[in-house]
Amino acid sequence: MQKLLADLPNKAKKKKAENKKFFSKLKRRPPKDLDYVMQELHEEAFSQTDCLTCANCCKTTGPLFTQADIGRIAKHFRMKPSKFIDAYLRVDEDQDYVLQQVPCAFLGADNYCSIYDIRPKACREYPHTDRKKFHQITDLTLKNVAICPAAYDIVEKMKKRIDL
Repeated sequence: MQKLLADLPNKAKKKKAENKKFFSKLKRRPPKDLDYVMQELHEEAFSQTDCLTCANCCKTTGPLFTQADIGRIAKHFRMKPSKFIDAYLRVDEDQDYVLQQVPCAFLGADNYCSIYDIRPKACREYPHTDRKKFHQITDLTLKNVAICPAAYDIVEKMKKRIDL
């Protein structure tokens, strides 16, 4: 897994122009069955992927925290939301709450998340490859293929399966 993760950014970089061109076409003319195809590719990829052997998303990127996420997680820790924000979050350039640092403070050495059952919405949905109206998040997907091996594989299979 370590070699795969070390090679992933370079593999994604080599495919970036090809992926951008494909996604540009996809945005202009999304196939009617796109969401169905993406759901199928997502399920196939994650039936063969053990996120606990990877956790690269938790080690290298931080999710956005919504107000609902902050309230739910703060309550779990019996903290006021403002104290939770002070302890774990910062405001980024887009005025969103994100982690102060990565790897995630809630990620254990065994790659288990200590707040898994109440984790942020962005974590629950990552890498967003099964999201409805997938063609609307292609910029995010371009970033995620360099982080998530499953997302990389999904996009590669998607390009073979969807003729644009």
